[in-house]
Amino acid sequence: MKVDFQETAKDLLKRIDIHSQYGSRDIDAWMLEILQLQKGIKILDVGCGTGKQCFSYYHALEGDADITGTDVSESLLAQAMEENQKVNNAVKFQQLDFNQPFDLPSDTFDLVSACFAIYYAQDIAFTLGEMHRVLKPGGRLFTTGPMPNNKAVFYEIIKEATGKPIPPMPGSSRYASEIYGTMQQLFSKVEQHIFENPLIFPTVEPFMEYTRASMSEDRRLWNALFVTHEDFEKVMTQIEEAARKRIERDGKIVMTKVVGGFIATK
Repeated sequence: MKVDFQETAKDLLKRIDIHSQYGSRDIDAWMLEILQLQKGIKILDVGCGTGKQCFSYYHALEGDADITGTDVSESLLAQAMEENQKVNNAVKFQQLDFNQPFDLPSDTFDLVSACFAIYYAQDIAFTLGEMHRVLKPGGRLFTTGPMPNNKAVFYEIIKEATGKPIPPMPGSSRYASEIYGTMQQLFSKVEQHIFENPLIFPTVEPFMEYTRASMSEDRRLWNALFVTHEDFEKVMTQIEEAARKRIERDGKIVMTKVVGGFIATK
């Protein structure tokens, strides 16, 4: 399956910022709580983006870990390397396309993580197989992704505004089914954890900021709704009108992020 997608640093950071401003729960704290990391471990973060997860691990372990972050995007890695200077370049970053064989030795890492990334893989079995290969025996793979009921209100408003069906999203359409099932086939044990974080928007402006960033970031997935910039702006106007009606009716928009955390043991 080829997923036509390329993340932009600006849109990604905007969504992360809105999650922290309008949500009541900290997903990084939840991840660390379920992982229970031990100092001295060797970590590979695949699809690291701007390095957010790598630095979360680094600070939680007080620098006592060997951490490597990888991503296919040069622009996201550049931002990660810039942030890395604040911790004296303690994290290693390198370019890696998870659709290709990993240029990394087998049986090397205690933990491989792929947060909000794995569902963009073209061949899930291949990519998970490479993650399995580079893990030490007894090592763990940790992935996060949207569950099928993630952001239900968000999609309801878009459908209501445009009158068009929502195109299949790689995350919610693949994560709890194809990816979870493949992990169960490859690994000796797989645990499933659920994180729910309601984002409460009291006015339309932050909801539209989120919508713009989300649909721009995933723009190639939404080509049934818009192709040109003019199309995009027309759709944004339609969504804003529908969102205003929701807030007038309910006093707010509550959009719940529903994330699965899968921990698989080699």
